Amino acid sequence: MMKQLVLAAALFGIFSTAALADDRYATRPPVVLSPDLTAPWINQLGGGTVRPVVYQRPVVRQPQRGLFQRRVLRQAPQAAPQTVSAINPGIPSIRHPIEPQYLPQMVDYDTTEKPGTIVIDTNNRFLYLVMQGGKARRYGVGVGKPGFEWAGAHKITRKTEWPDWTPPSEMISREAAKGHYLPARMDGGAENPLGARAMYLGSTLYRIHGTNAPWSIGSAVSSGCIRLRNEDVVDLYDRVSVGTRVIVM
Repeated sequence: MMKQLVLAAALFGIFSTAALADDRYATRPPVVLSPDLTAPWINQLGGGTVRPVVYQRPVVRQPQRGLFQRRVLRQAPQAAPQTVSAINPGIPSIRHPIEPQYLPQMVDYDTTEKPGTIVIDTNNRFLYLVMQGGKARRYGVGVGKPGFEWAGAHKITRKTEWPDWTPPSEMISREAAKGHYLPARMDGGAENPLGARAMYLGSTLYRIHGTNAPWSIGSAVSSGCIRLRNEDVVDLYDRVSVGTRVIVM
Protein backbone atom coordinates (compact mmCIF):
# COMPACT_ATOMS: atom_id res chain seq x y z
CA MET A 1 0.00 0.00 0.00
CA MET A 2 2.79 2.35 0.90
CA LYS A 3 4.52 1.61 -2.38
CA GLN A 4 1.38 2.43 -4.30
CA LEU A 5 1.05 5.79 -2.57
CA VAL A 6 4.64 6.72 -3.34
CA LEU A 7 4.21 5.65 -6.96
CA ALA A 8 1.01 7.70 -7.28
CA ALA A 9 2.72 10.77 -5.78
CA ALA A 10 5.60 10.47 -8.19
CA LEU A 11 3.31 10.15 -11.17
CA PHE A 12 1.31 13.19 -10.00
CA GLY A 13 4.50 15.24 -9.70
CA ILE A 14 5.61 14.32 -13.19
CA PHE A 15 2.28 15.21 -14.81
CA SER A 16 1.96 18.48 -12.84
CA THR A 17 5.46 19.52 -13.88
CA ALA A 18 4.68 18.81 -17.52
CA ALA A 19 1.46 20.81 -17.24
CA LEU A 20 3.31 23.75 -15.73
CA ALA A 21 5.93 23.52 -18.45
CA ASP A 22 3.23 23.51 -21.11
CA ASP A 23 1.59 26.55 -19.48
CA ARG A 24 4.91 28.39 -19.30
CA TYR A 25 5.69 27.86 -22.95
CA ALA A 26 2.12 28.56 -23.97
CA THR A 27 2.21 32.02 -22.39
CA ARG A 28 5.82 33.01 -23.18
CA PRO A 29 6.28 36.54 -24.67
CA PRO A 30 6.68 36.89 -28.44
CA VAL A 31 10.15 37.01 -29.89
CA VAL A 32 11.22 40.61 -30.71
CA LEU A 33 13.42 40.70 -33.76
CA SER A 34 16.02 43.33 -34.38
CA PRO A 35 15.41 45.41 -37.50
CA ASP A 36 18.99 44.63 -38.48
CA LEU A 37 18.16 40.99 -39.19
CA THR A 38 18.17 40.04 -42.81
CA ALA A 39 15.31 38.42 -44.66
CA PRO A 40 16.83 34.92 -44.86
CA TRP A 41 17.33 34.82 -41.06
CA ILE A 42 13.76 35.98 -40.47
CA ASN A 43 12.46 33.35 -42.87
CA GLN A 44 14.31 30.66 -40.94
CA LEU A 45 12.69 31.76 -37.67
CA GLY A 46 9.18 32.54 -38.70
CA GLY A 47 8.64 30.99 -42.06
CA GLY A 48 8.40 34.38 -43.71
CA THR A 49 5.40 35.54 -41.67
CA VAL A 50 7.29 37.97 -39.41
CA ARG A 51 8.78 41.15 -40.86
CA PRO A 52 10.56 43.82 -38.85
CA VAL A 53 9.67 47.46 -39.31
CA VAL A 54 12.57 49.26 -40.98
CA TYR A 55 12.84 53.05 -40.71
CA GLN A 56 14.82 54.57 -43.56
CA ARG A 57 15.83 58.22 -43.95
CA PRO A 58 14.20 59.62 -47.08
CA VAL A 59 16.60 60.24 -49.94
CA VAL A 60 16.20 63.62 -51.64
CA ARG A 61 17.20 63.42 -55.25
CA GLN A 62 18.12 66.50 -57.24
CA PRO A 63 16.18 66.79 -60.47
CA GLN A 64 18.37 65.84 -63.36
CA ARG A 65 18.54 68.06 -66.37
CA GLY A 66 17.66 66.45 -69.63
CA LEU A 67 19.77 66.94 -72.66
CA PHE A 68 17.35 69.45 -74.14
CA GLN A 69 15.84 70.79 -70.92
CA ARG A 70 15.35 74.52 -70.85
CA ARG A 71 17.55 76.40 -68.41
CA VAL A 72 16.57 79.64 -66.69
CA LEU A 73 19.56 81.93 -66.29
CA ARG A 74 19.59 84.72 -63.72
CA GLN A 75 20.87 87.95 -65.10
CA ALA A 76 23.30 89.93 -62.99
CA PRO A 77 22.01 93.38 -61.98
CA GLN A 78 23.25 95.99 -64.38
CA ALA A 79 24.95 99.12 -63.11
CA ALA A 80 23.24 102.43 -63.76
CA PRO A 81 24.59 104.08 -66.90
CA GLN A 82 27.14 106.77 -66.22
CA THR A 83 27.03 110.19 -67.78
CA VAL A 84 29.95 110.68 -70.13
CA SER A 85 31.69 114.00 -70.57
CA ALA A 86 30.76 115.76 -73.80
CA ILE A 87 34.35 117.00 -74.16
CA ASN A 88 36.04 113.69 -73.35
CA PRO A 89 33.59 110.90 -74.30
CA GLY A 90 35.87 108.19 -72.90
CA ILE A 91 35.88 109.63 -69.37
CA PRO A 92 32.80 109.20 -67.10
CA SER A 93 31.72 112.39 -65.35
CA ILE A 94 31.62 112.29 -61.56
CA ARG A 95 28.30 113.52 -60.19
CA HIS A 96 27.40 114.77 -56.76
CA PRO A 97 24.40 116.79 -55.60
CA ILE A 98 24.88 120.55 -55.57
CA GLU A 99 25.36 121.95 -52.09
CA PRO A 100 22.54 124.21 -50.85
CA GLN A 101 24.74 127.30 -50.45
CA TYR A 102 25.35 127.33 -54.21
CA LEU A 103 21.66 127.66 -55.06
CA PRO A 104 20.42 131.18 -56.01
CA GLN A 105 19.38 133.28 -53.03
CA MET A 106 19.12 136.88 -51.83
CA VAL A 107 21.83 137.86 -49.35
CA ASP A 108 23.09 140.92 -47.57
CA TYR A 109 26.02 142.37 -49.51
CA ASP A 110 28.01 145.44 -48.51
CA THR A 111 29.77 146.96 -51.52
CA THR A 112 30.49 150.28 -53.13
CA GLU A 113 29.65 148.87 -56.59
CA LYS A 114 26.52 150.15 -58.28
CA PRO A 115 23.38 148.00 -58.52
CA GLY A 116 23.49 145.85 -61.65
CA THR A 117 27.22 145.14 -61.30
CA ILE A 118 28.41 141.53 -61.30
CA VAL A 119 31.07 140.64 -58.72
CA ILE A 120 32.63 137.17 -58.88
CA ASP A 121 34.35 135.82 -55.75
CA THR A 122 36.44 132.98 -57.22
CA ASN A 123 37.84 131.86 -53.86
CA ASN A 124 34.40 131.16 -52.41
CA ARG A 125 32.77 130.17 -55.75
CA PHE A 126 30.05 132.83 -55.70
CA LEU A 127 28.74 135.31 -58.26
CA TYR A 128 26.92 138.36 -56.86
CA LEU A 129 24.52 140.50 -58.85
CA VAL A 130 24.44 143.73 -56.84
CA MET A 131 20.90 144.92 -55.98
CA GLN A 132 19.46 147.98 -54.25
CA GLY A 133 19.47 148.40 -50.46
CA GLY A 134 22.67 146.51 -49.61
CA LYS A 135 21.40 143.27 -51.14
CA ALA A 136 22.68 140.98 -53.85
CA ARG A 137 21.42 137.97 -55.71
CA ARG A 138 24.00 135.25 -55.17
CA TYR A 139 24.69 132.27 -57.45
CA GLY A 140 27.07 129.35 -57.06
CA VAL A 141 29.68 129.07 -59.81
CA GLY A 142 32.49 126.88 -61.08
CA VAL A 143 35.79 128.69 -61.64
CA GLY A 144 39.20 128.20 -63.25
CA LYS A 145 41.25 125.23 -62.12
CA PRO A 146 44.76 125.77 -60.70
CA GLY A 147 46.89 127.51 -63.27
CA PHE A 148 43.89 129.13 -64.94
CA GLU A 149 42.91 131.64 -62.26
CA TRP A 150 42.60 135.25 -63.24
CA ALA A 151 41.21 138.55 -61.93
CA GLY A 152 40.18 141.81 -63.49
CA ALA A 153 37.33 144.08 -64.50
CA HIS A 154 35.53 143.80 -67.84
CA LYS A 155 32.15 144.42 -69.41
CA ILE A 156 29.72 142.08 -71.07
CA THR A 157 30.24 142.67 -74.78
CA ARG A 158 27.96 139.97 -76.19
CA LYS A 159 25.13 137.70 -75.08
CA THR A 160 24.16 134.46 -76.83
CA GLU A 161 21.48 131.84 -76.28
CA TRP A 162 22.56 128.21 -76.76
CA PRO A 163 25.98 129.30 -78.01
CA ASP A 164 28.21 127.37 -80.38
CA TRP A 165 31.58 126.34 -79.00
CA THR A 166 34.85 126.76 -80.84
CA PRO A 167 37.71 125.60 -78.61
CA PRO A 168 40.74 127.93 -78.83
CA SER A 169 43.82 126.47 -80.49
CA GLU A 170 45.71 126.55 -77.20
CA MET A 171 43.11 124.35 -75.57
CA ILE A 172 43.04 121.93 -78.51
CA SER A 173 46.83 121.52 -78.34
CA ARG A 174 46.85 121.21 -74.56
CA GLU A 175 44.17 118.52 -74.51
CA ALA A 176 45.70 116.65 -77.46
CA ALA A 177 48.92 116.32 -75.47
CA LYS A 178 46.86 114.49 -72.82
CA GLY A 179 45.26 112.22 -75.40
CA HIS A 180 41.96 114.16 -75.43
CA TYR A 181 40.85 115.30 -78.85
CA LEU A 182 38.42 118.21 -78.95
CA PRO A 183 36.10 119.01 -81.85
CA ALA A 184 37.00 122.00 -84.00
CA ARG A 185 33.49 123.27 -83.41
CA MET A 186 30.34 122.16 -81.62
CA ASP A 187 26.82 123.43 -82.28
CA GLY A 188 24.78 124.80 -79.40
CA GLY A 189 22.58 122.37 -77.54
CA ALA A 190 22.21 120.23 -74.45
CA GLU A 191 25.57 118.49 -75.02
CA ASN A 192 27.47 121.71 -75.58
CA PRO A 193 29.77 122.52 -72.62
CA LEU A 194 28.76 126.22 -72.78
CA GLY A 195 25.22 125.30 -71.78
CA ALA A 196 22.09 127.36 -72.34
CA ARG A 197 23.53 130.92 -72.29
CA ALA A 198 26.85 132.71 -72.66
CA MET A 199 27.93 136.26 -71.79
CA TYR A 200 31.30 137.20 -73.29
CA LEU A 201 33.71 139.38 -71.32
CA GLY A 202 35.40 142.14 -73.32
CA SER A 203 37.97 140.95 -75.86
CA THR A 204 39.07 138.01 -73.68
CA LEU A 205 38.39 134.33 -74.29
CA TYR A 206 36.51 134.18 -70.99
CA ARG A 207 32.75 133.91 -70.61
CA ILE A 208 30.06 133.56 -68.02
CA HIS A 209 28.12 130.58 -69.31
CA GLY A 210 25.97 127.61 -68.43
CA THR A 211 27.09 124.00 -68.16
CA ASN A 212 25.90 120.50 -68.93
CA ALA A 213 27.77 119.35 -65.81
CA PRO A 214 25.85 121.02 -62.95
CA TRP A 215 27.65 118.84 -60.37
CA SER A 216 30.81 120.85 -61.09
CA ILE A 217 29.35 123.99 -59.48
CA GLY A 218 31.41 124.95 -56.45
CA SER A 219 34.58 123.47 -57.93
CA ALA A 220 37.65 124.78 -59.74
CA VAL A 221 37.44 122.83 -63.00
CA SER A 222 37.27 125.23 -65.95
CA SER A 223 39.93 126.78 -68.15
CA GLY A 224 39.17 130.21 -66.72
CA CYS A 225 35.49 130.69 -67.65
CA ILE A 226 32.82 131.19 -65.00
CA ARG A 227 30.07 128.57 -65.22
CA LEU A 228 26.61 128.39 -63.66
CA ARG A 229 23.85 125.81 -63.76
CA ASN A 230 21.76 126.21 -66.91
CA GLU A 231 18.69 127.37 -64.97
CA ASP A 232 20.81 129.91 -63.08
CA VAL A 233 22.60 131.31 -66.12
CA VAL A 234 19.22 131.80 -67.83
CA ASP A 235 18.03 133.74 -64.78
CA LEU A 236 21.17 135.91 -64.72
CA TYR A 237 21.09 136.38 -68.51
CA ASP A 238 17.60 137.90 -68.28
CA ARG A 239 18.66 140.31 -65.51
CA VAL A 240 21.73 141.86 -67.16
CA SER A 241 22.47 143.52 -70.48
CA VAL A 242 25.42 144.19 -72.78
CA GLY A 243 27.67 146.75 -71.11
CA THR A 244 27.20 145.31 -67.56
CA ARG A 245 30.35 145.73 -65.47
CA VAL A 246 31.92 142.44 -64.31
CA ILE A 247 34.54 142.31 -61.57
CA VAL A 248 36.45 139.05 -61.06
CA MET A 249 38.52 138.78 -57.88
